[in-house]
Amino acid sequence: MTRDSLALRIAALAGVALVAAVGAFAIADRHNGSKSTLPPPAGQWYHALAAPYPAGTAAKGACGTVIDGSTLGVANPVLPCGVKIYISYKGTQVLTQIIDRGPDVPGREFDVTRALSKKIGLVGTQTIAWRFAK
Repeated sequence: MTRDSLALRIAALAGVALVAAVGAFAIADRHNGSKSTLPPPAGQWYHALAAPYPAGTAAKGACGTVIDGSTLGVANPVLPCGVKIYISYKGTQVLTQIIDRGPDVPGREFDVTRALSKKIGLVGTQTIAWRFAK
């Protein structure tokens, strides 16, 4: 390999690296420049019965998340693990996700973690509103 061909390869690699860096900065700037980091709500509101998880020790949910006193999430028997949803209760709306399967109580569609139930003020079995996040 001659010096000229080596110099051409180095210049070509430097050019590719420069293009990649410019592209990465453009993508990062586009995401950092948005005013909201939350995904927008999608579709209509649904209503369902929900209740806080029963008190207990930390456990790993069916979706692989450790559920303890600080975990924000909900259990649902049908929605896939990781699906992001908005929960609304008495004027408080939060973005959360499916982290477990359940509940096993007839008529109830969601179990809400203790931390999330405190955040939205949910005590006992109540009707909540929910909808998907985009």
